[in-house]
Amino acid sequence: MGEFDQLISRRGTDSIKWHVKDGELPMWIADMDFKTAPAILKAMREKVDFGVFGYEEPQADYFNAVASWYETEHQARPKTDWMLYCTGVVPAISSVVQRVSHVGDNVVVQAPVYDIFYHSIENNGRHVLSSDLVYDQQTHSYAIDFVDLEKKLAEPLTTLMILCNPHNPIGKAWSRDDLIQISTLCKKHHVILLSDEIHGDLVFGKPTYTPLFSLPDDLIQHTITTVSPSKSFNVAALHAATVIVPNENLRESVSRGINNDELGEPNLLAIPATIAAYTQSADWLHALKAKLVENRKVVDQFVSDELSEVQLVSENATYLLWFDVSQITDDAENLTKFIREQTGLFLSDGTVYRGNGRYFLRMNIACPTEMVEDGLRRLKQGITKFEAQK
Repeated sequence: MGEFDQLISRRGTDSIKWHVKDGELPMWIADMDFKTAPAILKAMREKVDFGVFGYEEPQADYFNAVASWYETEHQARPKTDWMLYCTGVVPAISSVVQRVSHVGDNVVVQAPVYDIFYHSIENNGRHVLSSDLVYDQQTHSYAIDFVDLEKKLAEPLTTLMILCNPHNPIGKAWSRDDLIQISTLCKKHHVILLSDEIHGDLVFGKPTYTPLFSLPDDLIQHTITTVSPSKSFNVAALHAATVIVPNENLRESVSRGINNDELGEPNLLAIPATIAAYTQSADWLHALKAKLVENRKVVDQFVSDELSEVQLVSENATYLLWFDVSQITDDAENLTKFIREQTGLFLSDGTVYRGNGRYFLRMNIACPTEMVEDGLRRLKQGITKFEAQK
């Protein structure tokens, strides 16, 4: 049995995902049901065996590991002096919102988008201003309305834009041309551009993932890129991320925010595990991606054969699949609840991502194929029952 086919029970392990009733199958929150890479486990064990756990801060080996990873995997090496350590991408986002915008300012997003963006903006007293992605019902794909985006960026109260690259939940990697256009507009209207690139390693085929910091020098002076091994290597509980800020003045501001919020101190495993991920675990990641491609094909085939009223919209990024259920309902929250009650399958309700999310469900397929197939059977059963009672 391969390492990505092993069924591992996570019940009773403090897992958020698996804090569910007996018989339920959670395929919602974005973590994987796979053990992390062996090199990461080895580095963690060695650190625990060392036995002394005083205050730490990352040194050159940490930042070089991040830089080398992006050079070898994505052909773009960020300078190590651009980097700051942070305890996570989401804490970094909230800290940046507080530091580079003011209460009452607009923060631009592109709905439907990762729901925590809204929390970071609204809980800090800023306003969400969405330039909604345009959905083409014929091709089942999303695109950016650049005319609308410029209009939103040009508003006097807009000071910050949060980009998701690749985009969660729609599973789309933005092209280099898209990123150049976005960054150019932000520069024109004096808007700081913050990019969440936590899913950057999980892109399959074209367009490939383009790190924001790899754009021409004049287009990255107002940018902040956040990266982490957490999605790529299933180490979300590690709480480790890197914030990449090419401009020195902006970096100083971001650094003050991170340190003022006490987000710059790593836990005992964060440094060795991140270094092991980025320097010794590329083969593991490539094998993982092959498994995710396999799972995606299983879903594609099943939906095509068994669920003709559902459309798979995700393009080529992340292990989170975005299903168009507009032929079934305009209330994804109700459908999600019904499917869980009737079958035990726990999916993400697209409504929380705003935009046109009420017509969509999100499914996490980062698990053994056997589990994916179980989830698909339950999905079909739930939708069949839902349609029968309409």
